[in-house]
Amino acid sequence: MSQATKRKHVVKEVLGEHVVPSDQQQIVRVLRTPGNNLHEVETAQGQRFLVSMPSKYRKNIWIKRGDFLIVDPIEEGEKVKAEISFVLCKDHVRSLQKEGLWPEAFSEVAEKHNGRNRQTQPELPAEPQSSGDESSSEDDSDLFVNTNRRQYQESEEESEEEAA
Repeated sequence: MSQATKRKHVVKEVLGEHVVPSDQQQIVRVLRTPGNNLHEVETAQGQRFLVSMPSKYRKNIWIKRGDFLIVDPIEEGEKVKAEISFVLCKDHVRSLQKEGLWPEAFSEVAEKHNGRNRQTQPELPAEPQSSGDESSSEDDSDLFVNTNRRQYQESEEESEEEAA
């Protein structure tokens, strides 16, 4: 099977199927990616461990901080305790929430994540803006926000101290 055909089937599987976790599987949230196709995750109970990405997903599906996964436990693992069985997109999260299978600990995190994505997409203005002093303002709200980086909020006190 060619690489393009393999990628097509893997992407179709991830985006198309509706998956319900079995009794052994867990829903986890990605905290960071240390490398070598390993991801540090956190369960709904707060337990942190590493999970491995199976070879069928490598170079086909990309996982970033804050994404949700369904993982299968690995019994013999000391550091790596599970393997990724499915990557959950926003539609999967919504359907699991409607069915009542979504962990309560992740409910507010998923809502924040979905709300942030809606806010970062710039909306088209209803009327064209007048070219004047408004266009030269320092409002950066319409810029793209990189969700792979942590967002730091700068307070007015800190900016006044730096200016002095």
